[in-house]
Amino acid sequence: MPVSPATTRQRILDAAIRVFARKGYHDARMDDIVAEAQVSKGGVYFHFPGKERLFLAIIEHFAGLLEERLTQAIAAEQGGVQRVTAALEAGLHTFAEYRALAKIFLVQAVGLGERFEHQRLALNDRFAALIRTYLDQAVTEGDIPPMDTEVTAYAWVGAIYELVARWLLTDQPPLERLLPGLRAVLLRSIGLNEPSEGGRDHAL
Repeated sequence: MPVSPATTRQRILDAAIRVFARKGYHDARMDDIVAEAQVSKGGVYFHFPGKERLFLAIIEHFAGLLEERLTQAIAAEQGGVQRVTAALEAGLHTFAEYRALAKIFLVQAVGLGERFEHQRLALNDRFAALIRTYLDQAVTEGDIPPMDTEVTAYAWVGAIYELVARWLLTDQPPLERLLPGLRAVLLRSIGLNEPSEGGRDHAL
């Protein structure tokens, strides 16, 4: 049975994720990805004309996955505070579950040049905008005090990225401390002492 182009493309992406995670961007070669994917070189170049395009596609793939997870988590909640908390927890769990992808996004994509940096910043903007939307809702509903939600959202993104990047490189602090500890700090930054509202527990 013929393999669909979408299946082949995903196979190449999965192989590239493994290669980049092992070797890093600079040491990875397209031939390594061809061998890992077990797809012809022409097939790989048909979908991705070069290493840079493939790397950017991986970053976009992870951003889409992260946004999908956040959206699903938020849809299951009511109210700004619960949605902000759900988005935070879903983001942290996604970074932990997709460690190789997270390493490419948070560690390897840093310092690769202006094109990569513009892509990273655009994806950061998407993440921050999602958080800001529900911070604004929580302010409107009176659940948290008035604040500069734009600055707060970017501060959250920065804190999440910094701690997760450290964990990806060193395994420290361990996840059992990182996830609840970061959540508690970020929620306190918007005037909440507990990660729950209305008696519902949001423990990680």
